[in-house]
Amino acid sequence: MKKNLIYLVAAIAFAGAGAWYGVHTKQDPAPITTTAPAGVSGPVAAMLKESLPNDKGVKEALAKWQGKNLLVNFWAPWCAPCVEEMPELSELQNSELGKKIQVIGIGIDSPSNIAEFTQKVKVAYPIYVAGMSGTELARQFGNTSGGLPFTVLIGADGTVKKTYLARLKFDDLKADLAALN
Repeated sequence: MKKNLIYLVAAIAFAGAGAWYGVHTKQDPAPITTTAPAGVSGPVAAMLKESLPNDKGVKEALAKWQGKNLLVNFWAPWCAPCVEEMPELSELQNSELGKKIQVIGIGIDSPSNIAEFTQKVKVAYPIYVAGMSGTELARQFGNTSGGLPFTVLIGADGTVKKTYLARLKFDDLKADLAALN
């Protein structure tokens, strides 16, 4: 009986501390959105109207990538296949093909976890923090299972050329990139 009372008091204390923390902790504001880019529709327009913090915490408008061929990689630090393909994505960004395509990473995790990860693992392309809203954005691109990594190839005209669920097969990706304008 005394042991149960101790557990109850501890549970109430933790609940109270959690409630206090939730009320008194500054929350990150929702992503700032702008208007949809002209001539682009669907999930690409939804993505391009987002402003997301980068891995340093600075908000950037994704619209700055409009008009470029994009390879958008949805990933998370806890996803082993995501982490495994990052060196190859960096190599791609730094290669001759990288002049034809811009790789961007959209992290599905907390800002602190992504910042900590990018301190340890350097990548040659921009990383943005979307948190769980990144899962919804990936679903708009057709990732109904919510699996990671999920990568979207977007043409400079704003159309989705191809999506890839699971670790990229870079020979196939390079063939798809060669077909871009």
